[in-house]
Amino acid sequence: MLKRRSSHILLALLFMMLPVAAQIDDPIKVDSAVVRLNVGVVDGRGRPIINLGRSDFTLYENGQKQEIVSFETSSAPFSVMLLLDMSGSTKSFRQNIALSASRFLDALGPQDRVAVAEFNNKTKLLNDFTTDRRRAAFSISVANGQGPTELYQALDFAIGRLAAEKSARKAIVVLSDGVDTSLQNADRARLTDIPDENVPTTLKPDENETLNRILEAADKLGVTIYPLALPTGDPARLADPTPRQVAMYTAARERLQIVADRTGGTLNAIRRLEEMGRLYAEVAADMRTLYTIEYSPSDLTRDGKWRSIKVEVNQESLITRTRQGYFAK
Repeated sequence: MLKRRSSHILLALLFMMLPVAAQIDDPIKVDSAVVRLNVGVVDGRGRPIINLGRSDFTLYENGQKQEIVSFETSSAPFSVMLLLDMSGSTKSFRQNIALSASRFLDALGPQDRVAVAEFNNKTKLLNDFTTDRRRAAFSISVANGQGPTELYQALDFAIGRLAAEKSARKAIVVLSDGVDTSLQNADRARLTDIPDENVPTTLKPDENETLNRILEAADKLGVTIYPLALPTGDPARLADPTPRQVAMYTAARERLQIVADRTGGTLNAIRRLEEMGRLYAEVAADMRTLYTIEYSPSDLTRDGKWRSIKVEVNQESLITRTRQGYFAK
């Protein structure tokens, strides 16, 4: 009996040690009547304002004023998933990635919890959420691999991990060229029989089902996503491209912009690899200036329609940034 019990324990431990991979076929389910926003506030010169309180904010959904039910200052800790693109297109500058991502850790607050995952054709968790910077730095240093780029599978995975975090403040920082292999294959198939003159206007990046499912899951959790776009995905850098290549790469970059805009993040285009570390540090600094606001919508109907969100502060000279809204599903 003792031997049998020991073998069961050993099998369980071995199962727990297996790499964690994302499964895009398993939808994220988040059911909440509360809308969560991460809100940045700057003055006319772009300087962050971090000394505001709950009473300084007023928010509207579809033009109707909403009651704030929860408020966290910019000093409250974040849970952050750091996603590193380890597909074949990044293999030649892995050292730049490791050094730059480490600068991101240095700029986080001491109580911020960070998880690190690598992705190519699958997503692997290198460390779960922790305040241990040495552990996270080690994960960054050993990230490796090659193969296709399954970016949206990785985002799906990250949102699923964040759903288990108790912190109200959640973010994803993803380094990638944005050229998701599965979505690009679908784009290529869509363009197969299209005349050349119609190619530039055929693809509709915002109508992609996979993209919109990820956005809806991020909406429900209040996750802010910061894409850092590698130069390998820039359509302007393609060498002697065909119209179809330009269309596919443009759609991929536009989807990254949609991800940032819909979640209240920013798209940071890396033009030179030497910029990567600075942009990582700027993202961490931006996160440290965000307020988190929750409200329960006065209209609780799930009609699938778009609900626009507007956040105002009581000083007209200040400018707010948050996600644009959500679909009530």
